[in-house]
Amino acid sequence: MSRAVIYEKFGGPEVLELKEVPEPHAGPGEVRVRVTAAGLNPMDWIIASMPEGAAQWGITLPAGFGSDFVGVVDEIGAGAEGYAEGDRVYGGAIAQAVADYAIVQTGPSALYRLLPLPDGISDAVGAALPTPGLTAAAALDTIGVRSGDTVLIGGAAGGVGVLAVQLAKLADARVIGTASPGTFEFLRSLGVEPVEYGTGLVGRVRALAPEGVTAAADLFGAETAEAALELGVPAQRISTIAVGANPPGGVRATGGTDAAPGSLERITGAILAGTITVPIAASFPLENFREAVELQAGRHVHGKVVITT
Repeated sequence: MSRAVIYEKFGGPEVLELKEVPEPHAGPGEVRVRVTAAGLNPMDWIIASMPEGAAQWGITLPAGFGSDFVGVVDEIGAGAEGYAEGDRVYGGAIAQAVADYAIVQTGPSALYRLLPLPDGISDAVGAALPTPGLTAAAALDTIGVRSGDTVLIGGAAGGVGVLAVQLAKLADARVIGTASPGTFEFLRSLGVEPVEYGTGLVGRVRALAPEGVTAAADLFGAETAEAALELGVPAQRISTIAVGANPPGGVRATGGTDAAPGSLERITGAILAGTITVPIAASFPLENFREAVELQAGRHVHGKVVITT
């Protein structure tokens, strides 16, 4: 037997349970990973709380919880090439990560690639990367952020935003990030010019950048996308990742599946070089999973929340 967080009905953190389940094994084209850390994302509790969210990923009840993880390959199915037992890896497995084991499909049809985690990157940081890293890269790649741009990034202090602003800075763009005032000093430490979200956003951005904004990425809702349109940014240079949002005015909807090949490798290289930092807000043992989920779902935490197994 092994342990896994599962839910048998949709709802908030209260529906999640840590249970003993039969130990899973790798089938053809699969590898089994002994999970050492799982990083939480908004999509995890959206899937667990909303049947329509689960349906988008083909998830039916009962279901596991969490997607992003770090661990060690300990079983390899027939035809799964490129891996060896003992490999330290990171990646994603929808509705499987908060558990002792994750079964990962390999090959070109896999939703996530299972990648080697470089020495020098901790389990917690590695577990924080797959979904946010791919999403941040896609949000910027879609609009072609480049040197000389002034980019408005909505939700700059969130899990995706923290990576997006740093990737934009690496592209030599000027970055203005929407956030709550309590995160301003943190964002300034990343080279971001913070601006408070909410009513009056357009006026505040105009005051900060009277010469104009050239691109925008909305990582939370549609407020930033709408403000960018009002500021005169062409729709093709505005992206949004909001789940279920109907992009206004031709804005480009995107997500992690649109990230360019090698995006995560580029991010881990920047982490090793010291040009990207991944803040870990809190780490909880598997037994305290509900506390971790409640903290992350409250969306007031600055940095990633990680569960260790």
